[in-house]
Amino acid sequence: MGLNAPPPRLARSVVLIVECSFVLIGFLNILDAKPGKLALVSSAIGFSLVFLLQLVHTTERLGRFRARWYRWTLTLQALLTYLPLFALGFGWGGMAGFLGASLLLVLQPVVAWPLFGLVAAAAWATGPLLGMSPLNSVYIAVSTVLTGLIVYGLNRLAQLVVEVQEAQTELARLAVTQERLRFARDLHDLLGYSLSAVTLKSELACRLVPTDPERALDELRSILEISRQALSDVRTVARGYRDMSLTTEAVSAQAVLAAAGIQAEVVCRADPPEGEVNTIMATVLREAITNLLRHSKAENCRIESWTTDAGELALTIANDGVQTVTGSGNRSATSDGSGLGNLQFRLTSIGGQLVSGLDEEGWFVLRATAPLRQPARRAG
Repeated sequence: MGLNAPPPRLARSVVLIVECSFVLIGFLNILDAKPGKLALVSSAIGFSLVFLLQLVHTTERLGRFRARWYRWTLTLQALLTYLPLFALGFGWGGMAGFLGASLLLVLQPVVAWPLFGLVAAAAWATGPLLGMSPLNSVYIAVSTVLTGLIVYGLNRLAQLVVEVQEAQTELARLAVTQERLRFARDLHDLLGYSLSAVTLKSELACRLVPTDPERALDELRSILEISRQALSDVRTVARGYRDMSLTTEAVSAQAVLAAAGIQAEVVCRADPPEGEVNTIMATVLREAITNLLRHSKAENCRIESWTTDAGELALTIANDGVQTVTGSGNRSATSDGSGLGNLQFRLTSIGGQLVSGLDEEGWFVLRATAPLRQPARRAG
């Protein structure tokens, strides 16, 4: 719908042209009756005032003025609609349609529609008072109703066009913001781990160069592999979301922890299928290990994954270090900084949960659960 809507400027121009045309038709009807100069000038001034009042009741920029003074502007338009009627006759009768449109545009529907009906009835009743035939009286009434509905309908459509464009602009802004957030989350979750691993292994290689050059060379090769993976991650983040494996990340985490001198016990009893759940759980593991390396003095770490009886994939990362991000007792991880907040956001989007806290042995435990489901893949 929004893609086929005309530009707001075009919609407003159409409304303005239609309103000008109705006013011009009324003036031509009066001119056709060959009035005197005074009546002609008076009618021209009257048409101009009605047209200006109509603009007051429809122009978006005059919303504040209209909200404050609408009672007076509607009263003035009503006086200009009916007082000249008995002097100018048939040609002036069409101005009642503008009054009806103004009532519908300015007042609440519960009040506006009954008043619009009274305007239509008044248009029919004034015919006999002006000495018109019944046919002309019906014509004036129908013309009033049509003019009012057309002006009202076109103005509402123009307002809807403006609202559609504003909604499109807001949706585009939200899409850009969402993409920026995705990019930031992916950079944090994917590269934080890699950069931490590069730092640790570089420090280890520096220490090993004097005493064990061969092992130092192995660590340098490992650093090269991690750097290449980090480069691949950057390219993947630029293209969109990437698929990751929890099992692969668990093996990588064990190697990184070993390089940091942390004894790691890894038990993977679940082999989740490829897809969003597997990727998010692998990201959770990456972020947990990154936090452990940055904020913990752990000597031991336990990583465990399994499938629960409820059909959920569960992942637990526990360590015996004192982390600066922990508190006492189990709690939600949403307040543990942007990293765990990002993970909570990802898990919540797939119906999962992330909690963290201290267990009975004083270990910091991070547990993530998510329902196992394989996303549908498109053919071809």
